[in-house]
Amino acid sequence: MRVLVVTAVAAERDAVAAAAGPCDEVALPGGYALRRAAGVPVACDVLAAGVGPAAAAAGTATALTAATLAGAPYDLVVSAGIGGGFSPGPGARPEGSPSGAPLGSVVVADAIVAADLGAETPDGFTPVTELGFGTVAHLPDPALVKAVAAAAGAAAGTVVTVSTVTGSAARAAELAERHPGVLAEAMEGFGVAEAAAAHGVPVLEVRTISNAVGPRDRAAWRIGPALTALTGAFRTLPGALSAAAGPAPEPPPRSASPTRGTPTSPRRTP
Repeated sequence: MRVLVVTAVAAERDAVAAAAGPCDEVALPGGYALRRAAGVPVACDVLAAGVGPAAAAAGTATALTAATLAGAPYDLVVSAGIGGGFSPGPGARPEGSPSGAPLGSVVVADAIVAADLGAETPDGFTPVTELGFGTVAHLPDPALVKAVAAAAGAAAGTVVTVSTVTGSAARAAELAERHPGVLAEAMEGFGVAEAAAAHGVPVLEVRTISNAVGPRDRAAWRIGPALTALTGAFRTLPGALSAAAGPAPEPPPRSASPTRGTPTSPRRTP
């Protein structure tokens, strides 16, 4: 299996690559550079594509196109990095799971949602889909989400993508109300998912929580521990993907034709 992991910045890329082992650097068009680790059974390429959904989409599309043209397409794309965690609150997901993600925790998205793609109206925010355009959500394969979350000790839930990081309690409350049970906020997942969907490749999003969503308090951020948690989460990824894929198919039955080393009847002579 070939996996492309897309982060925003180099520190996140390096945290993921640390889990993959020794890496080579591979140049891509557009000035991008991959960190490549040839693992068995999972080979992992890690790309720092830039901050925000547009940069993430552009970098992901470049890597996917290059891989396809090289005859080695990817089987999975993962948006990864640190992010903000919503505080636990009264909102809950339909199945009853509590909302919120504490500092240092790991989140695997079961829904990758563009939270600010739409229009402001006198009645509030309207998603772009209600205007008759595009999409605002990508839903990763539930079995894959379950396997990866279980292996990493992660919570599974909605991760919203924003172009402007939340900086107030009012905005955090608004997002939590619009997306019941939301766990985390980041800036790249939806862009990565859009590019993956355009190429027909499955997508995941994995985030480790470095700060609380709300008023910006840099003194309370825990970026170092979140990066360490990111490395730990990706160490579990190969096993989780192998488990989700199930056992390898049985080899076909051997041919009944005589082969080298198979006894044959002696040849008659006159």
